This record gives sequence, structure tokens and C-alpha cells, in this order.
Amino acid sequence: MLPQLVRIGDFFLPTYGLLVTAGFLIALWLATRLAAKSGLNKEAVFNLGIYCGLAGILGAKLLLILVDFRYYVRNPGEIFSFSTFQAGGIFYGGLLAALATAYLYMRHKRLPVLATADAFAPGLALGHAVGRVGCFAAGCCWGLECHRPWAVTFRNPVANQLFGTPLNVPLHPTQIYEAAAEALTFGILYARFHRPHKAGGVIGLYLSLYAVARFVIEFFRAPESPNPFGGPFTTAQWISIGLFVLGAVVLTRRPKAAGR
Repeated sequence: MLPQLVRIGDFFLPTYGLLVTAGFLIALWLATRLAAKSGLNKEAVFNLGIYCGLAGILGAKLLLILVDFRYYVRNPGEIFSFSTFQAGGIFYGGLLAALATAYLYMRHKRLPVLATADAFAPGLALGHAVGRVGCFAAGCCWGLECHRPWAVTFRNPVANQLFGTPLNVPLHPTQIYEAAAEALTFGILYARFHRPHKAGGVIGLYLSLYAVARFVIEFFRAPESPNPFGGPFTTAQWISIGLFVLGAVVLTRRPKAAGR
């Protein structure tokens, strides 16, 4: 675990931030490359990626605040604190904000919505895989206590100071579980993109595959907040169910309707 890649005095370069940035740049590069193969406007797709990235950052932090709303009501100053700024936020908040931004931008620029989303899907999975490795390096998004041979034990006190990471306790490496799931998803999506498919066939597959993976992994993650509705599922699992349904709808639409 290496939460700080470089430290000089009070300045430090967080490994998480570096890998998330790298993941975003990789995703953007791959999306523009696949968009060109689909005959889409590369400049418009590049700009779309930038807008989605900014919306993703805002959405991830907004959902972080909403999930722990009671804490931020009691401590409103923490909303604009350095610790909140450093926090990566909740991925699903970023994904939902990015999807909404993408839809509005594509409608404005008259880009084919599903075909453009197809070009972004493989890069999104690959970038997310890289970002989850950053989570592992930082020590955030940790799992429940685990005594399997592959359990990990965090010992760096900086991770505990920054994220509250439990130290000297064997835990499920849920960050690696998700990184591996996203890497596998990327391989499936990339192969699917290069085979004949109807518009929406790649993004629909991404939404379905990631929703299933995240739903399962959530059972091994330390809960970020009490489960909503008093049931057994976390907020992320409820969102996973919704995204799976959305992905299934996109996948099962008739080609003519999907083209529209």
C-alpha cells in the first residue's frame, strides 16, 4: 500500500489521484480512437469526455455527501474541507452524473446517443480498473475482515489518517476484486465492439456486467453507511439493480428503435 507516491515537506503526490487521472486519460484516448472507427466526430467525442469527467467528479462527491448526509448536516464545514476534496467520492454518483451529462451533450451536438456510448464503454471499464488499483494503493474502499489466503492487511498510518482504513486487520481486497472484474469487462466489451453489433449493444453489456459485479462485491465491502429502506442491500446495490435493468432494456431493444 502506497497512499503517497512522493512527499516533499507538506506537499505530497497521492497515488490514488495519479492513477485515477491516468485511468481517465486512457479512457478518453481509447474512446476517441473507437469513435473514429465508428465514423463519429472525434473533436465532439473528446469534448464529451472532458465534460463527463468533470461531471463524474462532481457527481461522485455529491453522492458521497448524500450517503453520509447526517454527518455533513452535523458538520457542514466538512463539505468544503480538504479531506472531502481529497476523497474520491462514490463511483456510482460519478457514473450517473456522467451518463446524464453525456445524454444532454449528445442531444445538443446531434451525436447518435447509443453508438457514441458504445465507443465510450470499453474505455470506461479500463479506466475504472486502473482507478481501483489507485483505491488499493490508497487504502480506501476496503473490504470486510477476511481470513482467506488472499486477504490483505494495511499497515500504513497515512491511510488511516486520510480514509480511516483499518490497520493490522486482514481484509477482503475488494478494490482488487473490482479492478479484476472491470479488466475482464473491458476485454469482453473491446471484443464485442469489433464484432457486428446493434447500436447500444456495447454500452448495454457494460451496464449489465458492471452492475452484476458491483452487486456481488458489495457483500464483501465494509458498508459506507446504513442500508437504505432497512433492508439487506446497500445504496450501491440498489443502483446496481437499476443499472442492470437499464442495460437489459438497451440490449433487448429492436435495432430500429435503438438506432433512433
